[in-house]
Order: sequence, then C-alpha cells, then structure tokens
Amino acid sequence: MSQTTVPQTTVSQTPGPGPIPLDEYPIHQTPLPMSRVASTDRNFYDRCYFNAHDRSGEVFLVTGLGVYPNLGVIDAYAAARLGDKQWSVRFSDALAERSMDQSVGGYRIEVLEPLRRLHLTCESPDSSLDFDLHWTAAFPAVAEEPHVLMSGSRPIVDSSRFCQLGSWAGRLRVGGHEFDVTGDRWSGARDRSWGVRPVGESEPPGRAAESLAGFWWLYAPLRFVSSAVIVILQENPDGYRTLSDAKRVWPDGRIEQLGWPRAEISYEPGTRHPVSARIHLADRAGQQVCVDIRTLTSVPLHVGAGYNGDPDWTHGRWMGQRWASTAVYDLTAPEVAGRIPWGVTDHLARAVMDGEEGWGLFEHASIGRHDPSGFADWSSVAPG
Repeated sequence: MSQTTVPQTTVSQTPGPGPIPLDEYPIHQTPLPMSRVASTDRNFYDRCYFNAHDRSGEVFLVTGLGVYPNLGVIDAYAAARLGDKQWSVRFSDALAERSMDQSVGGYRIEVLEPLRRLHLTCESPDSSLDFDLHWTAAFPAVAEEPHVLMSGSRPIVDSSRFCQLGSWAGRLRVGGHEFDVTGDRWSGARDRSWGVRPVGESEPPGRAAESLAGFWWLYAPLRFVSSAVIVILQENPDGYRTLSDAKRVWPDGRIEQLGWPRAEISYEPGTRHPVSARIHLADRAGQQVCVDIRTLTSVPLHVGAGYNGDPDWTHGRWMGQRWASTAVYDLTAPEVAGRIPWGVTDHLARAVMDGEEGWGLFEHASIGRHDPSGFADWSSVAPG
C-alpha cells in the first residue's frame, strides 16, 4: 500500500454563515443557506456510485465520490478486479465550500448533461488504476423507494436514491493492463443517494446501537435491449421485508411496477457466495416475469472501496488534507478472503428475462441469521 499527497483547492480558514455561490439560485428547500444541510446528524451524506464492465467478467470496476457536510470531508474511490486481484485508489480531503464541483485529488466527475451524460477521470498516484470515461444513459433515471434501516428505534439508514443504466466509452488502466472502452460492449449502472447512513469514524456504541441479528440485502439493476429492470429487497432476520421495489423502465420513459419480487438464490456449498438466482416478478396484468441470473465476477465493497467493514479506510473518515492511497489485494489470501463474507459484494451478472439476454449488477449481502435462506446464525453456510 502506498500513500502520498496531491494538490487540492485551499480550504477557507474563516468559514461563516454567509452566502455561497449556490445561494444565487432558486434551489433552496429549507430556510438554511446552501452551505448547511437540514439535518444535524453527523452521518448525513451525498454520494454517487458507478460500475463498468465489458460483459466478459475479465475486469469489473466500481467507483464513486461522496460529500459529508457535517463531517467536513469529501472523498472518492475506485476499485477494479482483474482475475483474483483487486486494485484500489482512494482520495480524501477537507470539504471546502459546497458547490457543483465534484473533484478531490486526482478524481473528478463532470456533469455534461444532467441525467444523461457524465465524464469521469481518475489519476492514481502510482498509475495503478486510471481512467478517462464518458457515461451515456441508455434509459431514464428512476427514483427508488425510500431506504430505511432501523436499529431499535433509531434509523441508521434513511436515504433517497435514483438509479440509471447506461454505456461507457474511453479508456481504463488496471495494474498495467490497458482496456479500450467502447459503448457497444461496455455497460454499467449508476446511482446517487443522499440522507443518513453510517459514515466516518465509529460512533460511541451507547444504548441505542443494539447489534443487528442479521442483514440481508439484494440490489439488481439489469440492462436488456428492450428495457431495464431494477429490483431492491431488504429483509429482517425473520424474513419480514422492510424494502421491496421492482420496476421495469422502457426507453421512452415509461415505468412499470413488477409486483412483489420473490428471489431464489443458489449459494456455493459451504459459503454464502451467490452462484445464481431466479427472481420472480409479475406485471400489472398478473403475467409472470422471470429473471435468471448467473454471477461472473465480483468486487467486495469492503476490500479497498471503503464501505462498511473495510479496515483500511471508510467513507467520510477524516484522513487529513490532500490524502491519497493505493493498494492491491489478493482476494485468495487468507487474511482477505476471510473477511469477504462479512460485507456487501457487487457481482457482475449475466441475466436472461423471457429469453432476452441482459447484463448488470447483482449486489448482495447475507450476514447473520436469515430464516428464508435457512441461515440460523452468523456461522451458517449453504449445505453441501
């Protein structure tokens, strides 16, 4: 792992309650200036996520940028898997003035045409993970159902998010391997979410932070030629569903609800690694819609990408000004492989819906007890 510092815009030493340039525009939603968010919760965040792949499973990239106004931090990350190795780069700095500039260190996102075209660039300190990529939407962005996760009477996640499927073009370099990214082969999904979720340094446990008995999550934005399908499921250990959303998005902007999803997941014996899945859906007329999924490769988000459970770095954590870090992880090494089951993993998936082939993300976590899956406790795994 290497660390270095990178140039960054100087942070004002005299912050105050005065207006900022964003206050010039009629976009306020509270009586507060745009420099302040309505919530005083330290865990308030505003973050975007992208993934990119060429459908083959050879390489899989996930990346994103987040702002944490009440922690005074902005950061970004990228993680790319090639074979059994995962390269990562992370940037972090003090959050200066709130603005539409999305950049930190060697990482930048430019919105060329809102909800349609974006430009992402990343220059890692050691050139181990670099890209210059253009995103073009294939379908309209879709608002997802509000996401809430409770710990006792306290919401530890309370957020909104939109999702979109599209194509990539440009270049990608991972560990010395160069990839020519073309829109006819390279696809992906992106989302932007904002609200409250655990970020930054760990909070004091206290009475309210009761341990969860289990966490079960499925998120599958899938792109087909005719349409896109987005499925989101979250369940308590007893199987009680706290989030259920399934939509089909047509190129002309029509959005069709697909009923109450039912997921059958086949795990690799002796693990909780999903090998395949079948998601049962239904249109408004009651016609069954079946999506069969097979995973090809994966990026564990808590190995170098900063999601919950990453021991090296987490989103929103104060690392000092102009901080950057790179790392390469051997996913077969015992010290890394042993922690993969204890977080959320993004799987590249091939999907078939009513005979039509598609590709996309199968994001999944099954940790602790989950009665519908037959997992009784933290040590339970699939039989076989």
